[in-house]
Amino acid sequence: MELDYRPGLLEPQVQKVWEEKQSFRADMAHKAERFYCLSMFPYPSGKLHMGHVRNYTIGDVISRYQRMLGKQVFQPMGWDAFGLPAENAAIQNKVPPAEWTYQNIDHMRKQFQQLGFAYDWSKELATCRPEYYRWEQWLFTRMFEKGLAYKKTATVNWDPVDQTVLANEQVIDGKGWRSGAPVERREIPQWFLRITDYAGELLAEIDQLEGWPESVKTMQRNWIGRSEGVELEFRIDGSDEVLTVFTTRPDTLMGVTYLAIAPEHGFAKTVAENNPEVETFLQTCKNRKLAEADIATVDKQGVPTGYSATHPITGEHVPVWVANFVLIEYGSGAVMSVPAHDQRDYEFAKQYGLPVKPVVYPSDGQEIDIQTAAFTEKGVLKNSGEFTGLTSAEAFDAIAGWLEKNAKGCRKLNYRLRDWGVSRQRYWGAPIPIINCPSCGDVPVPEDQLPVVLPESVEFDGVGSPLKKMPSFYETVCPKCGQPATRETDTFDTFMESSWYYARYICRDSDQAMLSQPVNQWLPVNQYIGGIEHAILHLLYARFYHKVMRDFGLVDSDEPFQRLLTQGMVLKGGAKMSKSKGNTVDPQALIEKYGADTVRMFMMSAAPPEQSLEWSDEGVEGAYRFLKRLWRLAAEHINQGVCGVAGPACFTAAQKQVYSKIHQTISKAGDDIGRRYKFNTVVAANIELVNELYKFKDNSEQGRSLMQQALEAVVLMLAPITPHVCHILWQSLGHDELVMDCAWPVVDAAALQQDTIELVVQVNGKLRAKIGAAANAQKQEYQDLALADQNVQRYIEGKPIRKIIVVPGKLVNIVV
Repeated sequence: MELDYRPGLLEPQVQKVWEEKQSFRADMAHKAERFYCLSMFPYPSGKLHMGHVRNYTIGDVISRYQRMLGKQVFQPMGWDAFGLPAENAAIQNKVPPAEWTYQNIDHMRKQFQQLGFAYDWSKELATCRPEYYRWEQWLFTRMFEKGLAYKKTATVNWDPVDQTVLANEQVIDGKGWRSGAPVERREIPQWFLRITDYAGELLAEIDQLEGWPESVKTMQRNWIGRSEGVELEFRIDGSDEVLTVFTTRPDTLMGVTYLAIAPEHGFAKTVAENNPEVETFLQTCKNRKLAEADIATVDKQGVPTGYSATHPITGEHVPVWVANFVLIEYGSGAVMSVPAHDQRDYEFAKQYGLPVKPVVYPSDGQEIDIQTAAFTEKGVLKNSGEFTGLTSAEAFDAIAGWLEKNAKGCRKLNYRLRDWGVSRQRYWGAPIPIINCPSCGDVPVPEDQLPVVLPESVEFDGVGSPLKKMPSFYETVCPKCGQPATRETDTFDTFMESSWYYARYICRDSDQAMLSQPVNQWLPVNQYIGGIEHAILHLLYARFYHKVMRDFGLVDSDEPFQRLLTQGMVLKGGAKMSKSKGNTVDPQALIEKYGADTVRMFMMSAAPPEQSLEWSDEGVEGAYRFLKRLWRLAAEHINQGVCGVAGPACFTAAQKQVYSKIHQTISKAGDDIGRRYKFNTVVAANIELVNELYKFKDNSEQGRSLMQQALEAVVLMLAPITPHVCHILWQSLGHDELVMDCAWPVVDAAALQQDTIELVVQVNGKLRAKIGAAANAQKQEYQDLALADQNVQRYIEGKPIRKIIVVPGKLVNIVV
């Protein structure tokens, strides 16, 4: 066997064997214990980056380990292929988005294969293919018929130059990120899914996600945002208009000094028709961002409407203002403002000279100072009429009861979660399967006319959607009345595709149904892997979609993902790798220089998977050196010829120590890779074992047999992490079967009970010797062995011994 490790030669050979044997194709009908391991599929951006490599190596290590436990493992791969980047690339490169996307998929697939990922490519899917989004369209039509999908007018960020809706992240300083044009707030018809119908269930079942990180569960709880409160009405004086507000603090109701409504509120628009000041303010607000986080920090601005509303209990008249800190998307778009007990209301009131009326005071009788800030804690009511003297908790029930009794309000359970807007005024996405008929209204496309296929050969200039310029696409007839009608030209939010792909993998080739058997035998996914940035939107939408599919009889489980691992970022110089920072590392160059196994090993050894990984060129070199050392150690052993088989019964004391070390490593590695997912310590333990083997110089029959056992153990333990080199070494060690098909090594429990141990001997705290001793020896025996060591005697000769400290099983420290 050649002594030099040449990954550039051996890795393609191994990959060819895997491909010829179709080693990673799962038997979906197999009766063995199943394990579905899935990493979040990538957007086909063109080539892999180091974040990809880390994420997908983690999933591959878990999959390969589970296979070694005898399970039928399914690990598919596909492409989250729709999205805005393809449209931008089309403009830059003057090619249709589809062509750019398919080229990228081909290139990235080759990179995945070079890295040795054990993917079942027979189940590969791309979300931009009609055979995929056909079923997404089918489910949407069913949701429409059930009332789970609906259309309403919604306010969006509108780029007047590019003629498209922008996400909040694409609005930079009030301008479109690409065109630079001032962004307008515009109301347009949008399609929504009633995720709020599932808010209670989505929240309640978070507690059942035992295999999910607590941080992710907390983020989802906060996003759903359950709150108990009261919904009540303020009637506009001299008008039939009623403002409905929701509050979680009815105990502060007697402290309301003004109402604030969003600029998009219907009443604000009505007032603006005859109030130039309000109209000017509404125009100013058109350029504001819509994100809740931005609203929280924005400078509070507003204008009076000139109207007042009647307090439902006191009958007092409170002014109505239009304010930029109220969002139409949250609640009713109107809030009751209590400046004394809400900091946002307080800041606005101070700016515009509005009254501040405290009605809640500390329970211990202390006074409050509202000269600089609101008092936001709960306490005891004052200045509150018949409710004075009640605690905040008592007042909640009393005031809610009064409002219900007098038909002016009611208790209500509210959620921060809003319905999911799935319309996008873009081209590169799945068409929404709705026909707009002048007579029949919105009509779903019949099942036998699905899919509504997105034209792929288009000229794309980035101004508006090409679909709006293609009569051949949008001109059609109404399936109900047969009259001329138009297709919906909006496309789906790309989160729609990523919300159910995990289920479609299992039955990718089914052309008769969205999902079919054996989908319920494989779901939920046993292990899901992806970035923490997907903690809310993707994971929440996927949970919602799964419950919808359950309710339509497509799956029989409640949740899509059993366990979730969120890997950390890859950093360089303390910052996330990015092209803009110029701190990226090209995986392709590393594979060509060191081989895929080196890249995989470094990625798994540098940090635990859930923590950020700091890039280190020295670390990559170190991984490469280790694999060269392992290769040489194995080659030198193999080149000595076949060895016999020997067991621990005939081992010498030194051999037993090595045998014990082997099984200690197997024990630790098995727990770290299988339960704890600490792949870095699996690598570290094997490096330590190989270092010990380099010191083990024993060419006896027993010694060579022990070296064979040790090398086999190392190869089996590292096979999930460095599969190419382990494939070659396993066969070179005399085995016919593929190492990936072998069982994880079994621990010899007896070997963990050591007969002898290594004892550290110090003189005045400095290491002077390492000696062997019986594991069950008494303190005096340890002491005598330490004093008898020749090197120790050199340091204590002629010096009085003050004391001897013995730590059984670990060390002897002689103080002179």
